[in-house]
Parts: sequence; C-alpha cells; structure tokens
Amino acid sequence: MAQAKTVAAPPPSDLGTTRQGHPWLTLLSVSLGVIMVMLDGTVVSIANPVIAQDLKASLSDLQWVTSGYLLALAVFLITAGKLGDLFGHKRIFLIGVAGFALSSLAIGLSSSVGMLIGLRVLQGLFGALLQPAALALLRVAFPGERLKTAMGAWGGIIGLSSAAGPIVGGLLVENVSWQSVFFINVPVGIAALAMGLWVLTESRARTLSRIDWLGVLLLSVAMFSLVWAIIQAPTWGWGDARTIGFLAAAVVVGGVFLWWQTRSSEPLLPLSLFANASVSIGTGLMMLVAFSMFGAMFFLTFFFQGVHGLSPLESGMRMLPMSAGMIVASPLAAVLIGRFGTKITITGGMLITGLAMFLLSRLSLDAAFIDSGIPFALLAFGLSPVFVGATEIIVGNAPEDLSGVAGGVQQSAMQVGGALGTAILGAIVSARVADVYQDHWTQAKLPALPPQQVDGLQELATFGGAPTAQMMPNVPEPLVQAIGKVSHLSFLDGMHLGFTVSTGVAVLAAVLALFVKAGRKSEDAPIHMG
Repeated sequence: MAQAKTVAAPPPSDLGTTRQGHPWLTLLSVSLGVIMVMLDGTVVSIANPVIAQDLKASLSDLQWVTSGYLLALAVFLITAGKLGDLFGHKRIFLIGVAGFALSSLAIGLSSSVGMLIGLRVLQGLFGALLQPAALALLRVAFPGERLKTAMGAWGGIIGLSSAAGPIVGGLLVENVSWQSVFFINVPVGIAALAMGLWVLTESRARTLSRIDWLGVLLLSVAMFSLVWAIIQAPTWGWGDARTIGFLAAAVVVGGVFLWWQTRSSEPLLPLSLFANASVSIGTGLMMLVAFSMFGAMFFLTFFFQGVHGLSPLESGMRMLPMSAGMIVASPLAAVLIGRFGTKITITGGMLITGLAMFLLSRLSLDAAFIDSGIPFALLAFGLSPVFVGATEIIVGNAPEDLSGVAGGVQQSAMQVGGALGTAILGAIVSARVADVYQDHWTQAKLPALPPQQVDGLQELATFGGAPTAQMMPNVPEPLVQAIGKVSHLSFLDGMHLGFTVSTGVAVLAAVLALFVKAGRKSEDAPIHMG
C-alpha cells in the first residue's frame, strides 16, 4: 500500500482557538451522529414485540431486523473507513448522517416486515459511513495524549447511548408508536448535519487509491452466509444440508477473502494491522462484549413484556439501572484506565460482566425489580471499561496511515459481535425451548393437543408469549393459564441457557484482556489534515 502523505498536527496550544476544528465542539458534533447509530442498535429491542404483532413477524424475522442492521454495519464499516481516508472524513460523515436520517424516515413508513428488514440493511450501510469517520475526526482534533481523554468521553457516549436505547424505546413505543423510534432520528440527524457543517474540519489521507470492491463482496457473502445459517438452523435443523451448505460457504468464502487480502495491492483489510497483538486482542474483546450485550438485550425484552406482561415503558424502566450506571461508570472507566492501566481495568470489567450475566441466568418467573436491577447495574460498570479500553487499544496501536481503517475495524468488531450474539443466542434459546416444551407439558399433566396446535404454542413460547382466552376460545380458562405457565417456563429455560453461554463468553474475554497492551503514545505521530 502506498504511504499517505501527511501534514503534522498543530500543537495542542493552537487547538480550540477557532470554531471550526475546536476539539470539544468536534466531539459534540460527531457524537450527535453516532448517538443515532448506537440507539438504533438497542432501541429496537423494546419495539420488537409490538413489531411482531403489527407486521406478523416471526422470531427469525425479528432476528433479521436486528442482525440485518448490525451485519450491514459490520461488513461496510471497514470500507467506509477507507472511503473517509480517501475522500475526506467530514464529507463521508455528513453523507452518512443524511442517509441514516432519511432511511430511518423510510423505515417508519414500512408496511411489511420484508420492507422493514431491507430498509434496516440500508440504514446500517449509512450508519457505517459515519462511525469510522467520526473516530478519525476525533484523532485530528485531539492529538497526542489528549486522545485518551477524547476516547474516554467517546466510550461513555457509546455506552450511554446503547444503554439508553431501552428507555427511549419504551417511552416512544408506549406513548406514540413503534415507528416513532425511527422517526426520532430525523430531527437528530438534521441537528448533526447542521452542526457538522458548522464545526468540523476536513481530514483525509492525501494519496488516493482504489477501493477493494472484490474484498467487500467476499466479506459480505461470508458474513451473510454465517449469520443466515445460524438464524435458520433452529428451523432447518443443524444437520440439514442447507445449514451445512451456508456454513461451508462462510468458511470457504471467508478463506478466499483472507487470501485475497494478501494478494490485493489495496486490500480492504490490511492484515498487517493485526501484526500488533493488542490490536487483534482488542478487536476480539469488542466482539465478545457486544456478543453478550446485544444477545442479552434481544431476549430480555421478551422476558419483561411476554413473561411479566410489562408495558414497553415498564420494560425500559427495568433496564434503568444500567442506563443510570453508565453515566457514572463511563467517565470512571477512563479514570481507572489512567490509574491502573488498560489490562487490569478491562479484565476487571469483563469479570463484573460475567457476574452480571450469571445473575441474569438465575432470574425466576416472579423476578422483582431488584433481581434484574442489580445485574443491570453491574453490567454498566462491567461494560464501560471494555468500551473505553478496547477502543483505545485498537485506535491507539494502529499505524497513523490506517487510522480510518482502524476505526472501521473497531466498530465492525462490535457490530459483528452483536449480530453473532443475536443469531447464536437466538438459536440456543429457540433450540432449548423446543427441547423442554414437551417435558413441561407432560409435567403439568396437560391433555394432548393436535401437533400443529402444539407447534404454534411452542413458537409463541420462543417470544416469551403465552396463549390467551381469545386465542383458544373453546378451551377452559384454567387450562389456558396452565398452558401459559408451560410456555413461560420453557422460555425461561432457554433464556437461562443463553445467559449461561454469555457468562462463559465474558470469562473468556477477561482471560484475553490479560494479554493486551495500552495504545502507544503518539505525540509525534503525523495526523492527516485536509
């Protein structure tokens, strides 16, 4: 790859004297755009039960509403980082903001679940444009050691936005409609676009080069094949030829992608970036923490609204301890990293996350607010050090001429982890529900029903739902209630297993964190200036 021509950054004392390029105004400006993306990663979880009813969506449909968005982000983020390096991070950021707001408007007007999924993919593509560009703009505005301060604030914004999603979603879904969780992006997007035009200064790598579109295609096919196989496996069966075929395609095409990256003169993902072990480990950490977080959010909503019968707002309020905890935990994480180092702080954070996941795996049918509130508060203090620390590890250890690509890798790892978490934990929960449903039915000594009706009840149980008297008009009310308890117990078994897996993932991440090193000091490193 040709070396990019760079211009040295101005000394810190010269920064912030003008509106355009002012460090803290730049942070505020890019945060407005990224808040939209992060909120949409979690806010939909609250709306999923209502979307299922309104658009007659299946569980796999809802998984694609989440995974399609995350997958589009994951696949295109690295390309988006390269586009910013080539054509200007400010320009790409503003295009992403405008496209994200417009696609959000279109999603709110969706009339079918297929249309909704397609537009969510489009929304993810525009979201991919603005995230790595935002990180690159921050790196210009905060040179040297000041970057750590910015990364602390940045990690806090990401964590708080993700955690606030359920609260915001609950308020909007209950008081307006599920469409409003997307419509809200329009005014936020307008504000981000206006402020970006007013505040941001352009930055880019001066040497233009080609985009590795073959690499984009290969990576897209590999990721789609993997997630599609995982989501469809509970329906098809893990031994089905279709499941095996898509998994094999993911492995083969993924291998071809890696081979091509070693041959391409302008690779989509320069593998030299991962020559630094800390970059590789930091990427893995982002994937693992997102795996746990997004997977947990997906099914907790069904637990609160389906099993407990809470409203969308009440469901969001159950997650308030995590949202409130992020406000304290995010800046505290930056302080702890500065005092105790990245390794110890991230390891401690993942162990706390593991404890929180373990407690969530013990929730009972009649769990009170405090039973879920304690693990949610723990999640805030466990996830924050990882969001802050892993970002600093990846961006801080990356070569300057790959800053845009490194930003794309950091965000892509998070979205890949989220997509895999939703798909894999979804498959685990669905399979567990299928395994135990008949056992709970037999233990309850319920009368036999036609297989087709049992299959429908079992599918309802995967949402945490239960039949109502209106759904079974010819069945006595006590029997309907007994079937409802079977459904809830089956869902709870599946959710428990999902959280047990998440506990193991968190412990694995804690072990990986022991091998990371802090980002290098970069006072003298060149910064790309427009």
